[in-house]
Amino acid sequence: MRIADFLPGARSRALVSAQLLDEVVDSQLATMPLLPPEKRGRHADHLAGLVWLGQSYRHYARGWISRRELQRRCKATIRAQETPRGPAPVQLVDGE
Repeated sequence: MRIADFLPGARSRALVSAQLLDEVVDSQLATMPLLPPEKRGRHADHLAGLVWLGQSYRHYARGWISRRELQRRCKATIRAQETPRGPAPVQLVDGE
């Protein structure tokens, strides 16, 4: 069931954004072993936030969430990164 109405090109831009976020996460994941142990947790939290945003952009592109919900999730991720604990845990699902 689709709930989102799209502006022209919004779906393709959302998919491009998701792909870009995936590429950033993939490139930064390789640096994890090079970091001091005390910094790895925070770095992992930031990467998890990017994974969650990428997933949100894909959900928007599929019409599963509205543009307003996408914006809410983006703002929530930014707020979560400002706290010492980082974002809420991300549940990854096969096939996404």
